[in-house]
Amino acid sequence: MAETLKEAEQALIDDFAMLDDWNDRYEYIIGLGREMPAYPDELRTEDREVHGCQSQVWLDAQDRDGKIWFQADSNALITKGLVALLVRLYSGRSPEEIQSGSLDFLRGIGLASHLTPSRVNGLHAMFKRIQAHAAAFSAEHHV
Repeated sequence: MAETLKEAEQALIDDFAMLDDWNDRYEYIIGLGREMPAYPDELRTEDREVHGCQSQVWLDAQDRDGKIWFQADSNALITKGLVALLVRLYSGRSPEEIQSGSLDFLRGIGLASHLTPSRVNGLHAMFKRIQAHAAAFSAEHHV
């Protein structure tokens, strides 16, 4: 992965800017979810479920060579697309880079104002879980 987190965020903003209306943007988000690799059934466990989401969301994190790799799934199309968007941004990054991240890029996309409050809360819960994984992996490596 050659691009920085900020560059990846800007690339997403640029992708959304090319889409004419919110129907196209929702289709893009749903498409991100559909492109995700299949999530293994054995990872659909309580400890991997993200609480605070209206839909069911599972998030798994693996540490490989100092980078964190995420895989996720949801039982709802839009939510699966939203978690796919976060996985796309944060997977394969160092714990420090993940911890420096924020959801500020959502303003550039205009996404937060087009989601229901419960979906915004769920998106924040997913992001907090990603950051919690980064903090845990960081603490493990600095002990």
